[in-house]
Amino acid sequence: MPDALPLRAEVLLDQDAPEALAQDLVAALDDLGVRTARVRRAVAHRGVGDLAWLALASLPLQAFLSGLGAEAVRDAYASLKGLVRRGADPGAAGADGAPRPLVLQDDRSGLSVVLEPDLPAEAYEQLLGLDLTTFQVGPLHYDRQLGRWRSELDEAAG
Repeated sequence: MPDALPLRAEVLLDQDAPEALAQDLVAALDDLGVRTARVRRAVAHRGVGDLAWLALASLPLQAFLSGLGAEAVRDAYASLKGLVRRGADPGAAGADGAPRPLVLQDDRSGLSVVLEPDLPAEAYEQLLGLDLTTFQVGPLHYDRQLGRWRSELDEAAG
């Protein structure tokens, strides 16, 4: 990351997320130049339509993504993918046994990016070059068939 002021993140963990995951997420963000201001646990109540995530990191997402250099892309990919795969571990899965994603949320716009455990390398490569200002509503998901990040809600709104 550049020598500018470090980016700051707020991390919100699901009640069932292992403490080791919290420590690993904070360490991975730190390695990528993001300082974690606070780590908290989510309140257990969720609505029916809420995304069942394992961890949510709120940070200046566009600055984070665009600030990673080409060499850091490989490190970022390895770090993020490793953390996201932890959501597929039996101890981190949801009550239905389904893996839960890591969610990155832009602290300014509220736009969310869902990182699922089995994303291909090209999804991470695209994400690191993605212009988030082209999206209005999230969450963004990687569409494997189309080979790109998309917001179905943006598309539905026209």
